[in-house]
Amino acid sequence: MTALRIDADVDVLHIAMARAERRNAFDAELIAELTNAFANVGDVRAVVLSGDGPSFSAGADVEWMRSSVELGYEENIADALRLRAMLDAIDRCPAPVLARVQGHALGGGCGLVACADIAIVEPSAVFAFSEVKLGIVPAVISPFALAKIGPSAARRWFVTGERFGADVALRIGLIHELAGDLDAAVDAVLGELRSAGPDAARSAKALARAPRSAEATAQLIAAHRTSDEGQEGLRAFLEKRAPSWRG
Repeated sequence: MTALRIDADVDVLHIAMARAERRNAFDAELIAELTNAFANVGDVRAVVLSGDGPSFSAGADVEWMRSSVELGYEENIADALRLRAMLDAIDRCPAPVLARVQGHALGGGCGLVACADIAIVEPSAVFAFSEVKLGIVPAVISPFALAKIGPSAARRWFVTGERFGADVALRIGLIHELAGDLDAAVDAVLGELRSAGPDAARSAKALARAPRSAEATAQLIAAHRTSDEGQEGLRAFLEKRAPSWRG
């Protein structure tokens, strides 16, 4: 049985973690399937990542953790690198990634949220970088979390492992929007993404992930201004009409 449910909705790919009975906690199967799914998104305009049931993701699966207790040092490294490959696949996904978050996002679940470009969250959601409560550290997810919340917030929330609400997650930059109606909020953002040039949106995501030098940014804007998409967008603006991709 697959750990994911994947649906293509015209130009949007919906990837749902389908382990509601386990609160979408990670195990080897889910990690492998998420890695593969995000490595093969094609030319979609956006990807929506969600979790079935009452929780987005409760982190590591208990049975998976139990099996890892007996792993040696080298086996633990290999295990961690598989998790890192999954996070990299989400973070580097060429299309914008929206996380639809409800319930709990704990440990690795926080890592998933940190890898998303846009995180839309129900107001009652609960977060935690809870690894220290188990005597371990949020090492693998740390590069992605630090890019979102910065070292100051990490020095509290990484160190205490305490749970915090969606209001705190919004304040520290882990998430972007609170919404009572998650589906309506996701649809609104998808509408905004569809109004952007498809190539431009992907390039803008790459730019946000890795700022570039003056020369590189000059070359980037010149390439987009002279591209077919850039020419169409600029001409549409000047002619006061919708660009072709909005048709």
